[in-house]
Amino acid sequence: MMAVLLLALVGGLLEVCSGVSANRGGYPSFTDEIPFKITWPGAEFTLPTSGALYSEEDFVILTTTEKEKYKCLLPSLTAGEEDDEKEYGGPSPGELLESLFKRSSCSYRIESYWTYEVCHGKHVRQYHEEKETSQKISVQEYFLGNMAQKSQSTETGKFLYICISYTVPTKNIEGQLTPYYSVAMGNGTPCLLKQDQPRSTAVLYVCHPEAKHEILSVAEVTTCEYEVVVLTPLLCAHPKYRFKSSPVNAIFCQALAGSPLRPQRLAQLDKEQEEQLKPPFGETSAVREEAFTSTHKPMTVGGQSQVTVGTTHISRLTDEQLIKEFLSGSYCLHGGVGWWKYEFCYGRHVHQYHEDKEQGKNIVVVGNWNADEHLDWAKKNVARSLQLREDGVQKVKLVSHFYGHGDVCDLTGKPRQVIVKLKCKESESPHAVTVYMLEPQTCQYVLGVESPVICRILDTADDYGLLSLSS
Repeated sequence: MMAVLLLALVGGLLEVCSGVSANRGGYPSFTDEIPFKITWPGAEFTLPTSGALYSEEDFVILTTTEKEKYKCLLPSLTAGEEDDEKEYGGPSPGELLESLFKRSSCSYRIESYWTYEVCHGKHVRQYHEEKETSQKISVQEYFLGNMAQKSQSTETGKFLYICISYTVPTKNIEGQLTPYYSVAMGNGTPCLLKQDQPRSTAVLYVCHPEAKHEILSVAEVTTCEYEVVVLTPLLCAHPKYRFKSSPVNAIFCQALAGSPLRPQRLAQLDKEQEEQLKPPFGETSAVREEAFTSTHKPMTVGGQSQVTVGTTHISRLTDEQLIKEFLSGSYCLHGGVGWWKYEFCYGRHVHQYHEDKEQGKNIVVVGNWNADEHLDWAKKNVARSLQLREDGVQKVKLVSHFYGHGDVCDLTGKPRQVIVKLKCKESESPHAVTVYMLEPQTCQYVLGVESPVICRILDTADDYGLLSLSS
C-alpha cells in the first residue's frame, strides 16, 4: 500500500516500483489524512532520531522512465502521540455542551436565499421570509431535525440526551484529522423525495477556542439528510476534542549508482512550475502582518471538497483607512492552516499558497480580477442580492464577484476560477473577518468573506456588485 502511495506522489515520473521489502506487516490503512513529503538526500545521510521511526529493511526501489533508480526508506507510522488523554477525568463532551443546550440559544447562518437556524439541543430549521405586504410576511420553512427525546433522571435530576456517543470521530481536514462531537436530530419535516420520510441532521460540534457557537457550514450530504458544523469553545476543555496538527512524514529517496541526486524530469518540472507560479502582477504589495492577529480553523463538510475558515481580528488600522486599503487591493485577507493557505486581495487576485523554509513560497493562482469579465459574468448571474428590512428599506445582503484565468488545473485542463462572495455579518467584535474556501466542482471555487466591516460598504454596490467608498 505504501508503494502505491509513493507512486502516486511522484506521479508520471515513475515507470516501475519494485524491490519492496517483505517485512511490511502491521501497517495501518494509508489515506490522504496522513501527509507525506519525499526528500532526496545525498550519500552522506543520517536517519532522524525523533519523530517517525525508520528501518533499513523497509524500503522500495523506484525506477523512473529514464531508468534512474532510487532506494526510498519508508516511515513506520504510529497511531499518534498520546498525552494526558487517558488521565482526563473531567466532564464528558455531552456534559460540556449541556450548558449550551439548556441556554435556549440559537445560531444562524444566512445564505443567499435560505437562513439556517440551529437552536442548540432543540432543532435545526431552514427558512426563507418574504414580505408580501406592509403587514404580512410569508415564511417558507423546513425543520431539518429535532432533538431526540429527553428523559428526566430521577436520581440526578439532569437531562440525559440519548444521542450522546463516547467515541471520538474525526474528519479529514486539509490532510489533518479534526475530532468532532456529533448530535443527531431526527423527525424533521417529511421529505417528498424519500416517500415522506422525516428529514434528519447530524450537528457536528468542533472545538474552536475563540468561537461563539457559529455555524461554519450546512451541507445536504444525501437527499434530505444534512450535516451542520458548529464551532464552539466548550469542547476545548476536553483534550480528545482539541485540534491537533498531523506531522508530515518524510520519505527519503537516495540515488543508486549511476543516478542523479534527484530525477532529471522532476528537477525540470520544478523549474517550469516555478516560472508558471510567479504572481501575475509586476509587484506585490506588502501584507501588513502587524496589523492583525488571526486564528484559523479548516473544515471539510458534506459534499464540498474543501472548506477553510479563518477569523481575523483587525486592530490598529482605523475603519476608514482599512476600508480604503481593502478596496484598493493593498490590504489582503488571509485564511487557512495546514498545507494550503489563502490570500484574497480585492480587485486583484485570489491565491492559494504554501510556504516552505527550504523551497520558499509555492503559489497557485486561483483567480485573477478582470473588470470586463466580471461584468459579462454579472449579466448572466446574480451579482447583488437584496433583502427587505422590516421598515420597508431594501439593503444589500451579499455581492458576488468573478475572478477567472487562474492557473491551469491538471484535472480539467482549464484555468481555475473562483466566485468571491462578500457578505455582511454582524458580530460582537466589530472588526472580525471570517474567510472560507469551498470547492463545489473540481478547480472551481467559492471564497466567502464575512465581516461587520463589509456591512459598511455593501450598500455602495451597483447593479453589478461593484463596491466603492461611501460618501
